[in-house]
Parts: sequence; structure tokens; C-alpha cells
Amino acid sequence: MSEAIADSDLIISAVTAAQTAVAAGQIAAECRRDVDVFVLDVNSASPRTKRACAETVERSGARYVEAAMMSSVPPHGIRVPMLLGGPHATELEPMLAKLGFAATVGSASYGVVSAIKLCRSVIVKGMEALVIESFLTARRYGVEREVLASLVETFPGFDWDRQAAWFWRRVVQHGKRRAEEMREAAVAVADAGVTPRMAQATADVHSWIATLRAEGVFATAAADADWRELARLIMRETEEQPSRR
Repeated sequence: MSEAIADSDLIISAVTAAQTAVAAGQIAAECRRDVDVFVLDVNSASPRTKRACAETVERSGARYVEAAMMSSVPPHGIRVPMLLGGPHATELEPMLAKLGFAATVGSASYGVVSAIKLCRSVIVKGMEALVIESFLTARRYGVEREVLASLVETFPGFDWDRQAAWFWRRVVQHGKRRAEEMREAAVAVADAGVTPRMAQATADVHSWIATLRAEGVFATAAADADWRELARLIMRETEEQPSRR
């Protein structure tokens, strides 16, 4: 860590949600008070976690800026829309623009842009979880054609078949990270005084798919596998081992 951040003007923390506070502590331990440095935290964590990270980092003399990525990184790359938060966000924005980021200031207070991000995640990651559960069930009953036709009629213009494949592939690839994000979303929801029923259930679905991937269930699937192929692999596995459903 010491070598990684030595003489840096900008440190970017990009880890999984569960490691956000750990990374902030490690960075703070190595920051020197005589060096002016920004710490940009792009992790998907709750407002509570981001505020704690800000306190940790700023005790070291560094300037903490939280960021919320508001879309999937592919296909945007470094140009993924990003909201900046905290009292140092306005100062950091020009530096990020020169580097090629598409970042705008969302709030001068910590926790606000993370709240925006995680409220969005309850919808986006929740849709992924709903599609996996619904389509896997439909596949087992042999009624996916009828379910898809009904969805197309109800939501015309939405390509459910294509979008379902995208949802499934994203969860298979990023389920562990997304489960951690949704646990942080559940913290954010609970801190707002709402019981996080959907956020927690979404975390459970993503975690389940991540476990299946770690155990090799999707090892034979191509990178561009259709959702039906991914469902088939789950069905084969869970029929052989019902406890893994």
C-alpha cells in the first residue's frame, strides 16, 4: 500500500462493498499529512459506510470524495456517469475531467450520492434477481414462451429475451460483488427506517448464483451464453442436489 500511493495526487479505492471500510483504513494509515492527496472512493457502499470512511481518511489529512457510478461500466469504461459527493468534490472534479472521467458533483455532503446509487440498485439488481427467479421457474414448468409473450404484451418495446440474457450473464459474472452491494443497500434502507425486504432478498439471489459459479456450475457456459443455457445448468445441478436450490 505504501508503495502504491507514494507521491500520489489521487488515490482511487475500487474494491468490493464489504472491503470499502478496510481499504479506507489501509489508505489512511499510509497517507502523509504533508502531502495533499485526494482519495476517490468509487465503491458501492451505504451512506453510513461512506461517512465512516470519510472520517477515517480525513483524520490522516487526505481529502475524501465519495463517488457513485450510475451505470454499468461496460460499454462506457472511464466515461461511466459518476456522481461525486462531499465537501472536496468540487475541487476534484476538474482533475477527473482532465483524466477523462464523466464525473459531476452531486452533493457537498457525504452519503447523498451513495443513497442515490443504492436506491437505484434496489431496482436494477432487484430486476435481475426477479428475472432469474421467474425465468428459471418458467423453464422448469416449460412455460417460458408464454411468460415471455405475456411480458412483451404488458411492456411493449422491451426486449425481454435479450435483456434477460444480459441480466443472467451479469449476475453469473458479478454475483459475489453485487450481493455485497445489496447488503450495503439493505443497510441504507434500514437506516432510512424501512425494512429492507427486497434488498436482502436480492442479495440472497445474487449470493446463491455466486456460490453456484464458485462451485463450477457455469464452467462450460460461453461468455455470451443465452439465459436458457444458464438456467439449464442450474436445473441440472439442483435436480442432482436439491439442497442447492
